[in-house]
Amino acid sequence: MCSNFRRGRLGLLPSWRRIEGASMTQLHFLGNITPFVIRCFSSSKQRSFTVSYLISSCGLSPETAISTSKKVQFENPKNPDSVLALLRNHGCTDTHISKIVAKLPLLLLANPVKTLLPKLQFLGSAGLSHVDLAKILASTPNILCRSLEKNLIPTYNLFKGVVIGDENAAKALVRHCWIPCENLEKTIPPNAALLREIGVPMAYISFLATFFTILAQKSDKFSKDVNKIMEMGFEPQKLIFVNALQMFFQMSESTWKQKMKAYRRCGLSEDEIMLAFRNHPLCFQLSEKKIMSTVDYLVNMGWQPAAIARVPVALFFNLERRIVPRCSVVKVLLLKGLVKKDLCLGTFLKLTERAFMDRFIIKYEKDVPQLLDVYHGKVGIQELGLVTD
Repeated sequence: MCSNFRRGRLGLLPSWRRIEGASMTQLHFLGNITPFVIRCFSSSKQRSFTVSYLISSCGLSPETAISTSKKVQFENPKNPDSVLALLRNHGCTDTHISKIVAKLPLLLLANPVKTLLPKLQFLGSAGLSHVDLAKILASTPNILCRSLEKNLIPTYNLFKGVVIGDENAAKALVRHCWIPCENLEKTIPPNAALLREIGVPMAYISFLATFFTILAQKSDKFSKDVNKIMEMGFEPQKLIFVNALQMFFQMSESTWKQKMKAYRRCGLSEDEIMLAFRNHPLCFQLSEKKIMSTVDYLVNMGWQPAAIARVPVALFFNLERRIVPRCSVVKVLLLKGLVKKDLCLGTFLKLTERAFMDRFIIKYEKDVPQLLDVYHGKVGIQELGLVTD
């Protein structure tokens, strides 16, 4: 219907002389649809203006502006201009604004004085600088959709009793703002109290509450995870306990079993897998492909699964850019008898680039002139006439 109206404006529809013989009923029907046609035309103008505004004032690309205009439309820039001015007054740059509008375009229609300003002022008074606030709004603009009285203020006050510092309480609020405050009241205090009871330092509890939503899970599930971690031998006073808790929170039971299978397929025993987890819980975050490719390579180069389990941090390094070149160099030195046979993986994999060059290449370049070429992959171990096991 809208396209027909536009064609009429361009003289493409039949002239009124062609329908002079139409019945009054037909003319009455045309009269009834006229408002709809006008609204379609108005909507088309409105959308065109919206797209233009989103590009010129909000920094959106034409493609994003067209897509965004399906979610919000306006033909008067007064309210959107006021919203953008308010955001800029609170530290938002053009880059921040384009991200905010792309994620939450309806924000342009919000009342800047009654709806947005009180929330921005509260977040600022809660300890967030303009710089931090702008970053938060760019990543989580939906926080401005939450009720100030029912969500933001009570949630902030709740975290003030759990974290260290107003700024951390504000950051915890941002991370948890999507959860109803009444749910948080049932989980955060008892879970934090449990951690305090078993000896987790307040600084670690504050870290968990600020940067993760672990404490917001149901208390019975949280208590079970804590007990499992303690049974594995983790000490609540150490940061690694927090890492283990983080992993349990992120993984389902089926994912845990899949990671166990992946390590078993690489030749690690149950005890060796648990040793690796106790040494570096985040090793269960790695993909199965990453686990298997790295362990397979290290085993083929002569390191036993038990040695890998003792230094699971080795699995986190890039295989092609770090593990392969460094292991190739160390393997040559081992075969030449220049370094001890039980050299720990962490001894050379964790070193900085400069430190590795000094300790394992420059130090032995007189004994093995081609060592730098081995490191860069230009010469293979067998080309040096060395036989591997």
